[in-house]
Amino acid sequence: MASSGRANLLLRTPGTMAVFLGLLSVLIPARCDEQVPVIMWTSEGSAVPRQPPPAAGHIVGHQQLASYLEKALNVGPRNVVLFLQDKMSIEDFTMYGGAFGNKQDGVFPNLEGALQSSSSLVLPAVSWPASNAVIGQLQDQLETSPLYMDPETLSQLRLNASSPALLVFRLPYGTGSDLLSAKEILSGNDEVMGQVMSIMKSQSVPYTAVYTGLQPSRKEAASLAMEAGLGGGRSLLQARGRYRDRERGRQPAKERPEVYPPVEFKEEGKTCMMLWAKGLTVSILRNNRWEEHDLTKATFEDKDLKLHGSDCDKSKAKLVLNYDNVLGHRSFKLIFAMSQRHYKVSARRWFTLDAVELEYDGTKATFNGSRNIYAPAEYSFRCKSVTNFAWPLLVPRSDKDPANQWRVSFEDFQIQGFNLSGSEFAYASDCAGFFSPGIWMGLLTSLLMVLVLTYGLHMIMQLLTMDRFDDPKGPGISVPQTE
Repeated sequence: MASSGRANLLLRTPGTMAVFLGLLSVLIPARCDEQVPVIMWTSEGSAVPRQPPPAAGHIVGHQQLASYLEKALNVGPRNVVLFLQDKMSIEDFTMYGGAFGNKQDGVFPNLEGALQSSSSLVLPAVSWPASNAVIGQLQDQLETSPLYMDPETLSQLRLNASSPALLVFRLPYGTGSDLLSAKEILSGNDEVMGQVMSIMKSQSVPYTAVYTGLQPSRKEAASLAMEAGLGGGRSLLQARGRYRDRERGRQPAKERPEVYPPVEFKEEGKTCMMLWAKGLTVSILRNNRWEEHDLTKATFEDKDLKLHGSDCDKSKAKLVLNYDNVLGHRSFKLIFAMSQRHYKVSARRWFTLDAVELEYDGTKATFNGSRNIYAPAEYSFRCKSVTNFAWPLLVPRSDKDPANQWRVSFEDFQIQGFNLSGSEFAYASDCAGFFSPGIWMGLLTSLLMVLVLTYGLHMIMQLLTMDRFDDPKGPGISVPQTE
């Protein structure tokens, strides 16, 4: 009875107070290191259908979250704005949201204003695997592909209220023990949300907004604190990590081989293509859940990996990895299509990874990679992470392509399809830019300091000392006007 009363209070309380009361309601009954809050609201004039909130302490899973989203989108606007933060936990609102009367210290004024002026739904405790799959769930409901945006790009986009759209805004999160930086980053995220809502309002397009995170921001800290309190020390932490790996069907990290030999395709006894990755995984969306399959062992450890269908020449190359029984598909192929040509602007040849294809049981899912994955023809390409969902380098070829139902993830990925010498990769062209924002700031600051120092030295060198001095005891110095 008490839980029901607290849940009803959550729906009646306007604006941000509903958010913070809902978040506080799960602090004691449930563990907070495994859940992520999900906040949903609509633009002014629209309404989220009334839905019974979860009981205090209840953790919302995949199917229940999909049900909430489906009911909201069946009635509310189908232009969805998803604010997806890298990490989020309940403590972010209780520490920085002014939940204890210190409203002047709150960092969510735009979020508070949106919740007070519109209909909202708050899910305080959602399992973080479910929140991580929210893009796929919204994609299924709207039957459209996500568009990764920023406020500047959104201002140039013209939306149609009758045509559904899924606009994704990735928001960062501060890491480490610097609480001030975390507060500043959350404040900056709130400003981004305010800009987006202002742009949507100026275009008079009704929308449904969702604010959540990919994973808990306090997960590791809470785990370490709990284990320290139990006196487990290092051994308990390692045991906990091994238990979680087994629970998720993965091999413990320390038992995995550190280095695999690369995959080589030879033609006429000469290596013409090479591929290496620390991890290769594919996932398919079924019944609102992502089913994952790890291809790493079958690719690099099994010696009977079949490469039939692969081909290479001077201008095009195709590497085909053939598997059996992957996610219920008897025949499964992972195909990397590459090409190289001469570009007049740079006066050199470049190769591009044109497409990554998944071919299974007569169906082909195609991801385009030519816009982001390229390197000089004499080099190999390397990237820490190549995915189609988190900071994607691969994008589905079209909105109707089956690739929208798949996720691919390549960790420590390296590939070369041309100009191989022996069985070793050439010099690697990394996907990370050489000049990061930090490097540019350092260079500009150093240049400014050098200019100031140069100007100061120049002024000092222009100083002239007097060649005559006046003796107060003698006659005064007379300086003729003609001198």
